[in-house]
This record gives sequence, structure tokens and C-alpha cells, in this order.
Amino acid sequence: MTPPPAEQTPTVAPSPSGTPGPAAPTGETAVLVSIGSTTLQGRLWDNPAARDLAARLPLTLTFGDYNAVEKTARLDPPLTMAGMPAGDDPNPGEIGLYAPSSVLVLYYGDVGYWNGIARLGSFDISGTELLAEGPQDVTVSIARADG
Repeated sequence: MTPPPAEQTPTVAPSPSGTPGPAAPTGETAVLVSIGSTTLQGRLWDNPAARDLAARLPLTLTFGDYNAVEKTARLDPPLTMAGMPAGDDPNPGEIGLYAPSSVLVLYYGDVGYWNGIARLGSFDISGTELLAEGPQDVTVSIARADG
């Protein structure tokens, strides 16, 4: 099999320390988040909504910009919220869910606390620049790192 041309070869961004990140702790799911031709390391945490998302991987969605702090894409059917807090305050570089609208969210700015937000995991913080400086709409793929 011939590799794709160099301009299409995905890059894997290092963790913030510049070295490959450690394996996901027990109960977490290591994922790869591909934004354009860049693939970032990430993880889904061990909570009911994140496990529900992990069971649906791989997943490719078109995310649109929302309020210049996050990219959002509708999920159908909705993820479970059983056992999740009523709301949360996600950080840039996190994967979340806005449950009232069944929207998967990639945060690249600070949104503050909102009822209905569930924090599901994180991706390499360098991805926040790709999302902030990239196009209004972007196709993102999320897949298990172990294949």
C-alpha cells in the first residue's frame, strides 16, 4: 500500500510536555481526535456519558463554531445523562456535551458554568488553536487510540 502524499499525511501532535502522553488510566478511553490533517491525543473519562460516547466510536461529525469559544455538532441519539452532574464549567481543550440540545462540544475558550454541560474528556491543548483559528465549520473524527 502506498502512503498518501506528504501534504495529506496526518500529523500526531505531542502532549503539552512535547512527548507522547501516557496510556489512559484504568477506566478511561484513549482517543485520537483528528481535525483536518492533524491528529491529537485525547481521552474520554470514566463517566456514564463518556462511556456512552466511547461505545459509538469511531465518529465523524461536522462541527460549527458557537460564540467563538467552542465547536459544536449534534448527536443523535442523545448520550445518557444518568449519574452525571446537573452542570459543569469546562476548560479549553475539553470534550463535553450540552445535554439539553444533545450537542457534542469541543471547547477552545472559556464558557463558564452552565446547567446541562457534562465534561466527557480532553484533547491535546494545541488543538484549541486549530479550532479557534480554523474555518467556521470543521470535520472532526474521534476514534479509539487502540483501533
